[in-house]
Amino acid sequence: MINRELIRIKVVQLTYAYFQNGNHNIDSAEKELLFSLSKAYHLYNSLLLLIVAVTRMARKHVDIASAKAEREGTQIPSSKFSFNKFAVQLEENRMLRTFAEEQKDIWEDRTEFVKKLYLQMEQSEAYRDFMESDDDDYEAHREVWRKLYKLFIQNNEELDGILEEVSLYWNDDKGVVDTFVLKTIKRFDPKTNTKQELLHEYTDEEDKEYARKLFRATILNAEQYQRYMTEASRNWDFSRLAYMDVVVMQIAIAEMLTFPNIPVNVTINEYVDLAKLYSTPRSGGYINGMLDTIARHLIKNGKMFKQIPERKQ
Repeated sequence: MINRELIRIKVVQLTYAYFQNGNHNIDSAEKELLFSLSKAYHLYNSLLLLIVAVTRMARKHVDIASAKAEREGTQIPSSKFSFNKFAVQLEENRMLRTFAEEQKDIWEDRTEFVKKLYLQMEQSEAYRDFMESDDDDYEAHREVWRKLYKLFIQNNEELDGILEEVSLYWNDDKGVVDTFVLKTIKRFDPKTNTKQELLHEYTDEEDKEYARKLFRATILNAEQYQRYMTEASRNWDFSRLAYMDVVVMQIAIAEMLTFPNIPVNVTINEYVDLAKLYSTPRSGGYINGMLDTIARHLIKNGKMFKQIPERKQ
């Protein structure tokens, strides 16, 4: 689950903090990096458990409404959503249940929020269309949850506030983690029953090693990378760079030099996007030009053995 995009985000955050807080203990900083990545996986599981919590809340409402209908002799409400086939499979999933046993389920103490979320979903067109449809196959059940997640969970300020209360690490994680949750919903297969595989914390050890190597290379070679920046920036107003711009470029240089299989253009594009996210409005364009110049400087001086397309005339 933890991919290169999320790792780059965390390395930017932790590198900036490392140079700002004055406590230059690289081993402690590396542990903090890996811990922050593990918290992103915790968030992934917690958002899946939110689907389960909403489903259980729906059952409570149906039970109350059913009891009332029996007393009054009126129509018993449908349990189609409260026993949504995808949500039930997720609720019974072995990997998610193991996580819930080992970690506190953050929704147990937030029933009012879960209730409010369910009631909002209940009033939506997506919910209404699902309940009124004669289509009762698994795909329809899974699809309504994909729609509801995007409508009510993916961009929810109240939820963002709750997650921030639980963990400061989650401030910048949710946008990326949302994509993993949606990917998980899409890949659920009824044939797998309780054994459906959720995304693993790391696809393989290579990504975890990538995080360590990128972070250590950035920290340990910071002075050398700044020299490269100075050498390549003779026609740039280097002194006016925001400090975050410097950090982003140092990490980009570390990636260029440490990972021969990552193309230069991929690195530049990734860190230009991060500069737009974390630095000033003008940082993206500035860093794009700077990193291109630095890359050509490193190749020209035999510091890097990669290819880069010729500049457009």
